[in-house]
Amino acid sequence: MEVIVFRIDAGSDVPIYRQLVQQVRRDVMLGRLRPGDQLPSVKEVVAALSVNPNTVVKAFSELEHQGMVVRRQGVGTFVAAAPPLASLAMAPKLLAPLARWVDRARQDGLSAEQIRMLLDVALDEPAAGEDDRDAAGGAA
Repeated sequence: MEVIVFRIDAGSDVPIYRQLVQQVRRDVMLGRLRPGDQLPSVKEVVAALSVNPNTVVKAFSELEHQGMVVRRQGVGTFVAAAPPLASLAMAPKLLAPLARWVDRARQDGLSAEQIRMLLDVALDEPAAGEDDRDAAGGAA
């Protein structure tokens, strides 16, 4: 079982509890967390990140509300038997080239925010890149 290490970006506009929720959702989707895996306790997360316990409780409550985790009184918080997000079987194959692209973008001086914006554009407007290729190749 892989140990879950939460990370927070203090400079982000995203609230800390939301960052924690996103990390658990991502790890479930990538298969890093599987049904039945235990999340760190609220105390462990608070100690590791130096955040308010209410922040962690809020994140875990949100995850429980979404059906991602189940809490067992006195035992802990576990990934649900059937989380709403299925694991992506092809994720490891896609992650390596994506990580290389992110590294290139960083080397070119792009910030994390700029990289996210580019990804958002690619997700929201997939035909934008195709239009550019058609225009470049079709005008001779």
